Amino acid sequence: MAYPKIDDDIRTKLEAIVGAKNVSFSKDDIEKASVDESPLEPHPPAVVVKPGTAAEVSAIMRLANEKLVSVVAQGSRTGLAGASHPIRGGIALSLERMNKILEIDEENLMAVVEPAALVDDVHKAVEKVGLYYPPDPGQESGSIGGNINTNAGGMRALKYGTTRDYVQALEVVLPSGEVIDVGGKVVKDTTGYSLLDLLIGSEGTLGIVTKATLRLVPKPKHTALIYAPFESTHDAAKAVSEIIRRKVQPFALELMSRHAVETVERYLERKLPDDTHPAYLIVGVESNSESELSTQLETAGEVCIENGAVDAFIADTAEKQRQMWESRKAVYDAYNTFYELDEADICVPRGRVPDFIDKLAGVEAKHHVQIVPVGHAGDGNVHCNIIRLGGTDKEWHEALEASISDLIDLSLAMGGTVSGEHGLGYTKRLYLVRKVGAMQVELMKGIKKVFDPKGILNPDKIWG
Repeated sequence: MAYPKIDDDIRTKLEAIVGAKNVSFSKDDIEKASVDESPLEPHPPAVVVKPGTAAEVSAIMRLANEKLVSVVAQGSRTGLAGASHPIRGGIALSLERMNKILEIDEENLMAVVEPAALVDDVHKAVEKVGLYYPPDPGQESGSIGGNINTNAGGMRALKYGTTRDYVQALEVVLPSGEVIDVGGKVVKDTTGYSLLDLLIGSEGTLGIVTKATLRLVPKPKHTALIYAPFESTHDAAKAVSEIIRRKVQPFALELMSRHAVETVERYLERKLPDDTHPAYLIVGVESNSESELSTQLETAGEVCIENGAVDAFIADTAEKQRQMWESRKAVYDAYNTFYELDEADICVPRGRVPDFIDKLAGVEAKHHVQIVPVGHAGDGNVHCNIIRLGGTDKEWHEALEASISDLIDLSLAMGGTVSGEHGLGYTKRLYLVRKVGAMQVELMKGIKKVFDPKGILNPDKIWG
């Protein structure tokens, strides 16, 4: 459908809702709102509007719904699939002012936050009182609202699950402007359909999150890491399942190739304990008991050695662990600094990770690209960095799309999925039907129609 332009009448009404200083047509604001961290070309909105309350969001949506103006909610814009791109122009609804941590409820082990609160700030705030918000996506500058919209996972998903497992309640503004509250500070609730679960992971297409209640857990007292170099990526990936089979409960099992290690070292200008072997596992364990921690470390180290590791370096101090995690989390920024690339956010059953990695060389040779697998091997989420090796822009984009398509087909053939945690957004939307089939796509479109009958909220996302 065609969406109208922002005329003087709409501008005046927007300024009446949020104040003139929070309605921006400035070049800088428009340019910032035109992109996220995906390689997608910019899509400038007509205007950037910055509400400060749920009531203001509601009033904006009522106006947009009446005038048929498209709206895309934005937080930190760290998404990798173009979900926050204003494809049709319209209003970029920047939630940047709604960034407060409203409450830390130690009695119920919950935190109440606004959508633009940064994940890293939530981590720090709750840890001050001995609590823990487990979801830990690589982008610490990401917002809670964005994590909810993509059901982000991260490194600790192996033990703790994804964002969905830690969202207790949401305040949501619907496309009509109506405000609903779903979920609550209760442990059990079987009252009707779970709209809470439907909204989580919906990529901002069904409603706009204006407040979230998050579940917390007590922070473990002791943590340690193993950094294990392997003679092959296949062996490192195979060791992952063996560690789980031996009843070790790691909170993270991260895979890095030598190429990734060298790229991070170059980026951080700092060496890791070893950078001469083809592949590495980072194994994170934690416990409230030092003896239990020691047992888990010993078992995990033994399994690594038995499966081809040449050593098992232990990071048992806070500073060593900080540097190790900083290195792992720097992978994305390092690659984007030195290479032209895109990423396939593949997730396969954990036991199929070695088979999946073995097939990457065939895709590389077929499309003349380099593919560097990095990621959450413990939960099967392999981030495939697809690097440009040359050719014209047209040849590169064709090779990139063909590589992503082949990787997705490999994943689906192994019982995997299209996206583990980044979402489909705009860049991966055409692959939805391959995973779920036409019937499920139609069901999703029907749900969208119920929530957003006029199709104004984040159009053109999730499906083609």
